[in-house]
Amino acid sequence: MGIREDIRTVFEKDPAARSTLEVICCYPGLHAIWIHRISHSLWERHFYFLARLLSHISRMLTGIEIHPGAKLGRRVFIDHGSGVVIGETAEVGDDVLIYMGVVLGGTALEKVKRHPTIENDVVIGSGASVLGPITVGRGAKIGAGSVVIRSVPAGATVVGVPARIAETHPSVSAGQLDHDKLPDPGLIVISQILDRLSKLEDKLQAHEELVSGHGKTPQGTALKDEQIYSLLKDVVDPGVGMDIVKLGLVKEVIVDGPNVNVNLVLTTSACPMIEYFKEQIRRKVLSAEGVEKVNVNILDEPWSWDRTKKKVVH
Repeated sequence: MGIREDIRTVFEKDPAARSTLEVICCYPGLHAIWIHRISHSLWERHFYFLARLLSHISRMLTGIEIHPGAKLGRRVFIDHGSGVVIGETAEVGDDVLIYMGVVLGGTALEKVKRHPTIENDVVIGSGASVLGPITVGRGAKIGAGSVVIRSVPAGATVVGVPARIAETHPSVSAGQLDHDKLPDPGLIVISQILDRLSKLEDKLQAHEELVSGHGKTPQGTALKDEQIYSLLKDVVDPGVGMDIVKLGLVKEVIVDGPNVNVNLVLTTSACPMIEYFKEQIRRKVLSAEGVEKVNVNILDEPWSWDRTKKKVVH
């Protein structure tokens, strides 16, 4: 648990670090950990006032508040650090990475274990709050701004308020937290519900047509783009609760006999709902009489609210 090990940890976990002198002089997270070791030693020797006074001075100097009773493991790194609060009965394991604004807080007023236990190799994103005597398992990751009130399994990634599991297995980028690649667990559940609802609607419609003896489109009638757009209005973006036509996600519909091409322009190429949209569009368009094949293409161009142009090729 030496100073050299702490400095190496900074170089390993912060690509902005350029020199040893810079790390020693300009990293408040490192200063807070060094001062905490002294205050924690005083605390264990029952010099409670001196320990608290030293931690208070550290808070004024670094903007990081670590109670002298908290236990920190080896190679813990607090990046930037401003606003970090670690409570009295908190326990932090080895190789933990903590970003600014993180709170390891308590939820009880009794003098008991009331703060979280963070096991080894955990990453806690900016502004996250981990509250109560819970355990964050080894290798887990907590997304920025999350509020964790339940224990987190080892290797899992949690996001949201309250935090929910987004990934159950460790990601390939160990020690990193790729927020742009994190799925939204709430959005996934909503999309699954909508998918189930869509299937039930298709079954109900097929049953009604079978009973009435009438199809949606009479045989011999040419398929028109208005029919496709009408069907696409049933595909809802669960993130905003609007259909993809009104949102302007549909760039154009190309009808070529029994084949239909639907071109989409999404707000981002990394949209987590791409596969959901594709499946819903295929199902809806294939429900039209005379359609044999549906292609859904994602165009690489800017999305616009004002997208109203429709291109149709017969």
